[in-house]
Amino acid sequence: MRPRHSLVALVFLFTGLLVYAQQVPRPAGEFAIRMTGGGQTLLSQYSGKVVLLALISTTCPHCQHTTQLLSGLQREYGPRGVQILGAAFNPDAAQLVPGFIAQFRPTFPLGYASRDAVFEYEQASLAKPNYVPELIFIDRNRMIRAQYSGADDFFKDQEKNIRNMLDTLLKEPEASRKTARSTRKARS
Repeated sequence: MRPRHSLVALVFLFTGLLVYAQQVPRPAGEFAIRMTGGGQTLLSQYSGKVVLLALISTTCPHCQHTTQLLSGLQREYGPRGVQILGAAFNPDAAQLVPGFIAQFRPTFPLGYASRDAVFEYEQASLAKPNYVPELIFIDRNRMIRAQYSGADDFFKDQEKNIRNMLDTLLKEPEASRKTARSTRKARS
């Protein structure tokens, strides 16, 4: 009788993990980043651009390195239609972000968000560890096309892989508004 119960438990566990799997591609919903000077930056402000959303911890050395790398990429790719955004979500991020900005001088908007908001947006599973930085690539049509966690092989050659992803997304045309509305109606 025990093996049967174990099998049933494994099936429920596996099914539960599938429910929490990150779906890519998926529509990029709204995401708000609170800025240290007050106000917020909304993801929707950058419709029509390729967006790279970096979800970080201010105390993580890998995130600090990634922020410096992304600053250079923002300078290079910004004029071509890319916008990089950053959101810290570690404990006390609201208090730590100003010092982080002063030290690492990001060339892109960087603020903070709640852990719950970040986990919901990235479709994080509570059943597995969350490694930072988390990079989410959003195309010009507001679709999340790729998402990478700090533990992924993507980070072994981070700069090359980020460049390849940005170049791929920049080559794709923005859907016309009429085409986008037709597609949405067809799905309804």
